[in-house]
Amino acid sequence: MMICRLCGSAELESVVDLGATPPCERFLTAEQLDEPEPTYPLHLRICRACLLAQIPPLITPEETFTEYAYFSSFSTSWVEHARRFVDGAIDRVGPQFVVEVASNDGYLLQHVVERGIRCLGVEPSVNVGQAARDKGVPTLTAFLDKSTGAQVREENGPADLVVANNVYAHIPDVQGFTAGLRELVADDGWVSIEVQHLLSLVRDNQYDTIYHEHFQYYTVESARRALAAGGLYLADVDLLPTHGGSIRLWARPLEVEPSENVTRVLAGERAAGLHDMSGYQGFARRVDRVRQDLLRFLLDAKAEGKRVVGYGAPGKGNTLLNHCGIRPDILEYTVDRNPYKHGRFTPGTRIPVHAPERIAEDKPDYVLVLPWNLRAELTEQLSYVGDWGGRLVFPIPVLEEVRP
Repeated sequence: MMICRLCGSAELESVVDLGATPPCERFLTAEQLDEPEPTYPLHLRICRACLLAQIPPLITPEETFTEYAYFSSFSTSWVEHARRFVDGAIDRVGPQFVVEVASNDGYLLQHVVERGIRCLGVEPSVNVGQAARDKGVPTLTAFLDKSTGAQVREENGPADLVVANNVYAHIPDVQGFTAGLRELVADDGWVSIEVQHLLSLVRDNQYDTIYHEHFQYYTVESARRALAAGGLYLADVDLLPTHGGSIRLWARPLEVEPSENVTRVLAGERAAGLHDMSGYQGFARRVDRVRQDLLRFLLDAKAEGKRVVGYGAPGKGNTLLNHCGIRPDILEYTVDRNPYKHGRFTPGTRIPVHAPERIAEDKPDYVLVLPWNLRAELTEQLSYVGDWGGRLVFPIPVLEEVRP
């Protein structure tokens, strides 16, 4: 029986069951195509007691992140988002020492280095951490827990600002990780956490962001409870457009009166029914509609002799492809800017991944955009598809064809 990893309650209610899929970033080499591929249940539940939405912790972070296929810097808009954050955080905090947890390839701390501010990245993946060091970003290869946080603090001093972007969902030990953040930050410092907002996920059918790397999914209310369990107090929150709708949580070791932003966002969550079970009713039916619409489009295109390829090979795309049962017979291949994925195959569905130039060579009728959260950036990048009358297809929140 599954119990809540935050409060220990056994009262967990099903939100959506996506079957069993492989881990979303385990891209296959050609040699692995004839080997067995493990799959794990992907079933989102919510705790009635503390409201934390979660999946079972069936894979460990060590299995996923020791070597990792995702490099943040391949998204131009994400690097720019990080630059704007650094500018704003410097104005807000005036930090002398910044630590980023899950710092990836230095996409954010490179902007801190440019401003001459002392910093350190804490990144568990050896390969992407090395990419950060190659950029001149000091990076420690480690997973964060309370002892790691204490060690970093002892060796480097407390941080005025601790950043944890798109990692708070990736750790099964919520309390231990939060305690690690508390160890890192100065008693009068700030912790900034960005994570997808569960309100956006439910409202906009963003079920493909449910995958095994994401152990939990936060409202501001459940995040506030998680922070408090590790000794941090929510002070402010920003609503962000990233990843289809995210929250930036500003927390401190000192208990403070939450801002009006916090009060307003909590009220919006409550009105949407996310502080009880009512807001999750019907979500599974809407997920099924997304699946039916996408499969109908792909099968009709094939029947009409149209050629359909993909753009992007993100983790979310692999949830979508596996849940829908999409194979190379109806999605010929996909492309990605990350050279690490070229020549490999998507987990489970075995769709080949090529370099982006392949699209211009083949001139397909349709390009299915899997990282739909980068819609503005990718619509511009893929504008050349319109030169031969091709169309872009966005599968979420509802299926939409766009002539670029």
